[in-house]
Amino acid sequence: MQRPSVFVSIIRFVSQLLFQGIMIAQANAATVLGIEAHPITVEVDVAIGLSAFNIVGLPDNTIRESRDRILAALSNCGFALPPRKIVVNLAPAQLKKVGAGFDLPIAVALLAAMGHCPAERLKNCLFAGELSLEGSLRSVRGVLPMALMARRQQLSQLVLPVANELEAGVVPELQRVPVKHLRDVIAFLRNEQDFPQTELDAESLFQQHQQLGEDLQDVKGQEHVKRALEVAAAGGHNLLMLGPPGSGKTMLARRMVSILPPPSFDEALEVTQIHSIAGLLPADRPLLGTRPFRTPHHTISSAGLAGGGSIPGPGEISLAHNGVLFLDELPEFPRAVLELLRQPLEDRRLTISRSAMAPEFPCDFMLLAAMNPCPCGFYGSPVGSQSCRCSPHLVQKYRSKISGPLLDRIDLHLQVPVVDPSELGDQRRGESSTTIRHRVTVARRVQEQRFLNSPTRSNAGMSRRELENFATPSPAALKLLEQAMQQMQLSARAYDRILKVANTIADLAGVETIDTPQLAEAVQYRGLDRPLPV
Repeated sequence: MQRPSVFVSIIRFVSQLLFQGIMIAQANAATVLGIEAHPITVEVDVAIGLSAFNIVGLPDNTIRESRDRILAALSNCGFALPPRKIVVNLAPAQLKKVGAGFDLPIAVALLAAMGHCPAERLKNCLFAGELSLEGSLRSVRGVLPMALMARRQQLSQLVLPVANELEAGVVPELQRVPVKHLRDVIAFLRNEQDFPQTELDAESLFQQHQQLGEDLQDVKGQEHVKRALEVAAAGGHNLLMLGPPGSGKTMLARRMVSILPPPSFDEALEVTQIHSIAGLLPADRPLLGTRPFRTPHHTISSAGLAGGGSIPGPGEISLAHNGVLFLDELPEFPRAVLELLRQPLEDRRLTISRSAMAPEFPCDFMLLAAMNPCPCGFYGSPVGSQSCRCSPHLVQKYRSKISGPLLDRIDLHLQVPVVDPSELGDQRRGESSTTIRHRVTVARRVQEQRFLNSPTRSNAGMSRRELENFATPSPAALKLLEQAMQQMQLSARAYDRILKVANTIADLAGVETIDTPQLAEAVQYRGLDRPLPV
């Protein structure tokens, strides 16, 4: 009774020895760290030995779990694996590998090693996609950075899920192979079937999605607030609005994006990369043509604002890159969370350090914040309106939730009063966002020429040396600034901020020298630096 089993074992052993497959194969993949995709070589070795399937090369838990997904997908596609020792190496070994996008490159490299598809066809292709148990391909995050990396590495083809095709189509000079199933990938590698790509013009797509959104002319009254918004937009300055409930702070803030200069194609591409990595890219908008406007709730955590996690991802300040970060009810945010803003507001970049990686995220954003003047919200309201119930000590305690160093980094402090009822019924419309945006764009062009050979992009980002070279006030303006510094007890950083804002006001006026009118207006925007009346 034992002879047949022994005979079968011998036959099985001999068949293993006679197995004529390519025992090792390679496929190209990518891992996304920060906003950059890094090339990864997937090496698969199929050897005679005890049945095993090991993945090495610093994979995360998602990649370790891919073993079971890949085996189930191959089995359901009709590819039975013999009992072999399979080793998958993700090179280079010192780089952390993240994401479910490694399912497809591991699967095709394994099939090539077993002789089910030509290994030579894998050399010029980049593979990305998550496999279902029956072999269908699901979309993955970060396809746009992968496509940009494939072009840099001179890979001619990108094999990816159909759901990610439009996102990759933003990158020219790269052939896309959109597939729905693992069988489609095998048919493509065997030259049995072609998968035509969707025709896509990135430039025209970019123009289609440039929308202004809500218009400033819909806001009744508050002309001085609109002026401050224009100054902030023209110089890229941070702005804090202080006013009672119902004064229109949030309404005004939501219209800031409509007066900012339209983003360039490179800026839009960078913003789209970040949103792709975060998994927030809309399926019907493969390229974001408008500047982002992010408004997180005050219950947000430190990791939610700055980014983080075991595998660091972008937070709200990175998602607001090249756009606006709006923090409503600023004192309600935890103090520790707000303090995280100090370094990104200065450096415009954020590095999140972990034991195996230290990805860097861009965060060049405008900070727009709003708060009540006191806990009840009616401090300083005119006579006849709802009176304030807060003591001066309570008001000061409420405002002290915003630290001095953070307040120094906000260029404009603006009082927003309640709108007069007569203005609410006025049928006349103010200036449109389009008109204001034109002036802002002209001022930004002046700054582009000013900082032509510098990494600085706007007046708000001027260094100390640039401030000395490009923001020199007239003698009368300098005397006024010295008086303001003494009376308001301003810090050295506030001194620089006033000069930067004054320089922006001069750019809007079309003058080259900061004179008394420009400096006086800039000083008016430092309202929170004045002591409270007792």
